[in-house]
Amino acid sequence: MAIEGPLRELGIHDVFQLLDLSRKTGVLRVTSELRHNAGTIYFQDGTIIFAEIKSNPHPLGALLLRTGKITEADLERARDMQTRQNDPRRLGQILVAMGVLSPREVERQVRFQIEEVVFEVMSWREGFFSFSEEPVTGVPAETAVRISTEALLMEGARRIDEWSRIEKHVPHLGVVPQLAPAPERGEGALDLLPPEWEVLALIDGTRDVRAVAQELGRSEFEVAKTLFGLESAGVVVLVDPGTRRERVTTAAELAELAGRAEDALARRDLEQARATAEQAVALYPHDATVHLLLGRIHLAAVRPPEAVEELRRALRLDPLLAAAHRLLGHALAAAGRFGEAVDQWEQWERLASRSEQESARLEEVQRAKAAAQTLAKAGTVSHG
Repeated sequence: MAIEGPLRELGIHDVFQLLDLSRKTGVLRVTSELRHNAGTIYFQDGTIIFAEIKSNPHPLGALLLRTGKITEADLERARDMQTRQNDPRRLGQILVAMGVLSPREVERQVRFQIEEVVFEVMSWREGFFSFSEEPVTGVPAETAVRISTEALLMEGARRIDEWSRIEKHVPHLGVVPQLAPAPERGEGALDLLPPEWEVLALIDGTRDVRAVAQELGRSEFEVAKTLFGLESAGVVVLVDPGTRRERVTTAAELAELAGRAEDALARRDLEQARATAEQAVALYPHDATVHLLLGRIHLAAVRPPEAVEELRRALRLDPLLAAAHRLLGHALAAAGRFGEAVDQWEQWERLASRSEQESARLEEVQRAKAAAQTLAKAGTVSHG
């Protein structure tokens, strides 16, 4: 039995579900001309037992080497046996026979490879698929794994959902993480998990998401998610090199967008103001004043959590942006986080003393700070 067709008519998730529910045994081939790529997935009674992809971003030997499971010498010796001695065994089998790797570790790494191939193919929205129902032969003996198709579909759906949250910050794997500027006031030691420290240790201002994942031998999705968390915590800044090379937008265009957003804000057309400011943020994600503008709009629309997020982003990009400290204090106070609001206003007061333009607002902020301190001390509202 053969099932085939374009992915625009039958989505790849539906294909996987059909093969799972009907307990099919055979080979699924998926090609994408847009990506110049092709994947092959082997099914046994509806479960996935092997998968490979033309681009092969995670060769087994490279994965084992990056994760410290084997040494360069081990890998060279195994490859030498394959090529010069015409050893028909797969690389993993040779490494197990050499005694440098356990069968369980080979299985774990092969499972990782299979899952990454499947998740890559699941992300394709165009292309062509073809399933041939046939006995599965030629699958390497070292890949004695059976992976639930249903479990992979659920995990794939979870990844797609998470990608939708982080894609504004990690739009593609070429994004380069950089260490964020140190805050003006020390905030103590970083409280990070081991996987976060591993990613942080590889940030050098040149490695992109793909390179970090390859170096760690981890999935690109997991690394992107970790970087998203580090950026949200203000530890790193994510830079899109393509924005600098390919965009032809100019400072005048940024000023034009910002002016339109300011006009809409003045008219209290907050939805138009937000849409225009978000357009500016998409074009200039590393301009602190754009995030400041969007934070002001969220604050005017009485959306304190969104305002806090944008104003903190502005301060990560420019810790000396005095207006952002003042407005962040207002946003935190509106959210009932009075203790944090006072901290921000105190930082603003130190910066405002250097600026005649900001000093005119000093009395207003001092009144707000005094009220917030009273509420914070009274404990009537959680400090959040």
